[in-house]
Order: sequence, then structure tokens, then C-alpha cells
Amino acid sequence: MRILRNYILRECLQPFTLSLSVLTSVFLLGYLPQLANKVINDGVSLTAMSQVFLYYIPILLGYTMPIACLITVILALGHMSAENEILAMRASGIHLLRLLVPLTVVGIALCLVVYLLNDRIIPEAYDAQTRILQETGSQDPSAMLEPGSFINAFDKYIIFIYRMDNDLLYGVRIYEPAPGKPTKTIIAEQGEFVHVPGKDELMLKLIDGTSDEPDLSNPNNFYKLNFQTSFIRMDLSKKKASTEKKSKAMTLRELHNKIKTLRRMSIDPSPLIAEYHRRLAWSLSPLIFIFLGFPFAAITNRRAKSANLLYALLFAAPYYILSLACQGMASQNVLNPILLMWVPNGVALAVAIFFNWKLCTR
Repeated sequence: MRILRNYILRECLQPFTLSLSVLTSVFLLGYLPQLANKVINDGVSLTAMSQVFLYYIPILLGYTMPIACLITVILALGHMSAENEILAMRASGIHLLRLLVPLTVVGIALCLVVYLLNDRIIPEAYDAQTRILQETGSQDPSAMLEPGSFINAFDKYIIFIYRMDNDLLYGVRIYEPAPGKPTKTIIAEQGEFVHVPGKDELMLKLIDGTSDEPDLSNPNNFYKLNFQTSFIRMDLSKKKASTEKKSKAMTLRELHNKIKTLRRMSIDPSPLIAEYHRRLAWSLSPLIFIFLGFPFAAITNRRAKSANLLYALLFAAPYYILSLACQGMASQNVLNPILLMWVPNGVALAVAIFFNWKLCTR
């Protein structure tokens, strides 16, 4: 079996290297227009943008490595099946699942690599990108914000937004914690920053929302006040803003600690819980994708190789789309965020088990 194991792994090495390189390069090219816009319109130096561009490589590996595993299994074992090598192995009494053993071991090793990427390397890359952009001297306050992150760079407020479109903010949540008192919450459909000339201050304009207002008879209680337009004055602390980490730049331990801190402030940490479990769930995706690709590769004929490669991509795309959709619902606490973030893995694993069972009972 050692000869067979080494042969399978050798067959997988070249497709994996090629597919990982091609996928990462294609995704990198998609960021070029965005970076070029910063150089041309925002005056950011080409050197700084080159560094930001390089930091995208480890970030993208978290996405492309699992897909490369799926494509590798399809191409390598599909080639063996098309050349009747797998048929010869079965005729020699070798069960198909024995071919899956070395791939499973490699898949587990790649899961550990992706876990390391999600826990350490990708957050460091995001943090490095943020520092580089801050060093360009941009005074745009929206640069301090990131959808899905709790930002407390503005005086006494903690800000969370669901979506940004240039200078417009959508789904704005503003929390004002106070020691020994309930946390005051302001929720608005939209918002935008308004500069205060000559002052190190900002005005945040909020549109269509509700605000917690203290009950005069009992200051520890709040009542909801609806508003169409409201303004909040914020002192801009550059020092604090420069050290504030966004959720994507946090390690898993830092996310865990941030979640506990927000809970102590009575702030819903669902977006951070979703981010925490998304990273854990995606760390298992290389092994799941290997299990998904194996039954299709094992039954490939010479005319079906291209079709099976298409099937592989059709499996990968829904996994990521479902994962991002679940993260969006989890961030808004539609359902239990932990359960939601593991749904894509459960669905993909169920599909993989079904097709592998069908393969073994043929």
C-alpha cells in the first residue's frame, strides 16, 4: 500500500500546486482596480499599495486552498479513472475507500494549515494592511470602520455597521456603555459622517432610527424614541483609532475575549460569534472538499473530466455563498449564530457521505 499511497500523492502534487497558484492569481487580479483607484484618486503611494497587494496573498489562501483541494482530487483521481487505473485496482481487490485514506491524511494536515491561516496569518495580514493605509495620512473617518466590526475609536461610543457604500453607512448600531448602568443603544437605518471645520470632531448624521432615552422617573430604565434625523457629536481620538483592531484582524483568542467583554456591557456579540465560528468551520473545508470530490473523480471517464471539474466548482460556490448568507443572518441574530455557521459544513458533509456511500455500493 505504500507504493499506492505514494503514487496517489505524486499524482495530486502538480494539480494542487497549479490550481492553488491559478486561483490565487485570479482572485488577486480582481483587487487591482480597487488598489489602482486608491493610487490614482486618493493619492496613496504605489509602494504602500504594493505592500497591501502582497498582504492579500495569505488572505486569499484561506479561500483558494480548500477549492484547490477539490480541484486536485477531481483532476488527479479523475485522470487515474479515465485511464482505467482505478478499475484495475478494484479488479485487484483494492477497495475504493482505501484510496481515500492518504487523501484524508493530507486533508487533515491542510485543515491544520487553514486553521493557522484563519487564526494567525490572515489576521496579521489584515492588521498590516490597516497600518499601511493609516500611515498614508488619510483623514477619512470611514476608514476606521469596517462592516461587521465593533469599533470604539470614537470617544465613549462603540459603533457597529452592517454595510458601507462609500461614505454612506447602513444598519448603524451605536452603543454607549456606562459603568453600573444599562447600555444606551441607538439604531439607525442609515448614517454618514459630517466634518466639523477647524475642530478635531465629527458629526455622525443618523437617518430613520430609534434611540434609548432615560426615563426621568427611573434613570436606569430607557424608553424608545423614534427619529427621522439625529446628529451625534464625536471626539476623534487618532491614537485610539490607530490601535483599535477590527474583527478580521483579531486572532481567535482575541475574538473570544472581545465577545466576553461585549456581553459584560450587555451588547449583542452575535457578529463576532459568527466570525469566530466561520473561521473554525472553514478550517475543516479542505477535508470536506476532498470527500466531495472523491466520488466524482473515481467514476470519471475520458469524456466526463471537464464535466466533473464543473461539478466541483458548482459544489464549492454554493458552500461559500451559503456560509456568507448564514454569517449575515447570524450577525443579525436571526437564529443561533453558532448553529448557523456550521450549517454549510453539515450540508456539504451530508452530500459527501451520500455520494461516497453510493459509490461504494455500486
